[in-house]
Amino acid sequence: MTVSAKVNKIFQDAKAEGRNFLLEHEAKSVCKEYGIPITELKIAKTAQEAAKFSEEIGYPTVLKIISPDVIHKFDVGGVVLDVNSKEDAINGFKQIVQSVKKHNSNAKIDGILVQEMAPCSTEVIVGAIKDAQFGPTLMFGLGGTFVEVMKDVSFRIAPIDEQEAKEMISEVKAYPILQGIRGQAPKDINAITKILLSTSKLVMDYPEIKELDLNPVMVYEKGAKTVDARIILE
Repeated sequence: MTVSAKVNKIFQDAKAEGRNFLLEHEAKSVCKEYGIPITELKIAKTAQEAAKFSEEIGYPTVLKIISPDVIHKFDVGGVVLDVNSKEDAINGFKQIVQSVKKHNSNAKIDGILVQEMAPCSTEVIVGAIKDAQFGPTLMFGLGGTFVEVMKDVSFRIAPIDEQEAKEMISEVKAYPILQGIRGQAPKDINAITKILLSTSKLVMDYPEIKELDLNPVMVYEKGAKTVDARIILE
């Protein structure tokens, strides 16, 4: 199946279920098809599978609810971090299901996402929104409190080229953090550039994407990994 066929099917399946958003594993599958680096993940249907997949991926892992009825996973206890053993995985699976059902007894649970827990590093956000006037517009900034409190972000109208991607990165006030300050090693600017270019291509190829958020993206000395991904459709 070609890249476009795989992505088309994901979008069509969501629409067929009456959803205008992709579940996290779907959004990450779309990202992967466009060369955007993501954390390794598997979908567990049982607690035993969660334990098995955690061992296969390698500890520590993260468990997350997969449900079309749950948008904000943390708010309903739908996430368990720092899974470091078979017992953690089994207990975490059960804990998530019980917590979600407690908040919404009718919630449809499609499984539990077992995901590699990316090592902590500098967090950035890559986003896109379909502007009524300008069309697909890209956003870049440092993730976490930087984007929420400081609103330290840059914008470009898609499509962008490599030079524009690097300009987006260098324009944020927190750029020196990526360059390496106070003895910290510089982060992989080229990896961020590639993610911005891939995101630009994705939103240009699929104008039905209303919003896209990759947040956080962990950036390392070499490479980067998308920890969370969200895609909203028109």
